[in-house]
Amino acid sequence: MSTDAERPGLPEGLLTTIDHVGIAVPDLDEAIAFYARAFGVHSVHEETNEEQGVREAMLAVGNGETRIQLLAPLTPESTIAKFIGRSGPGLQQLAFRVDDVEAVSATLRERGLRLLYDTPKRGTSDSRVNFVHPKDAGGVLVELVEPAATSSH
Repeated sequence: MSTDAERPGLPEGLLTTIDHVGIAVPDLDEAIAFYARAFGVHSVHEETNEEQGVREAMLAVGNGETRIQLLAPLTPESTIAKFIGRSGPGLQQLAFRVDDVEAVSATLRERGLRLLYDTPKRGTSDSRVNFVHPKDAGGVLVELVEPAATSSH
């Protein structure tokens, strides 16, 4: 296994871990019940994010460090509703935890990647988030998550 020192141009600590995977679902309550029944994972946090146009739940996997985020649209015009209309329910994003979303965003921009927001937006549990455009990340929507200072996650 190589270290960051052996891979020029890759700073240590750019990404700290996989924070969660986001799954677009048409009905949040139905999806929460399915994941509990089928996989034995349970919701540990739910909220409505009007700005993002979603109702969401975070499901803890294993020791709870890794999460599955279920995202249901609030309106037919929301990004998640459009995703479901285009692609159907399913994997919508891969989220990496970062210590400083602005610094990581700047580094990725320097590397030629497009980010969806000029400045981070509010994410789950008052985290700060930005997204790498899927066309610049092999077709995957990559989320960068800087947890809130008071977050247990």
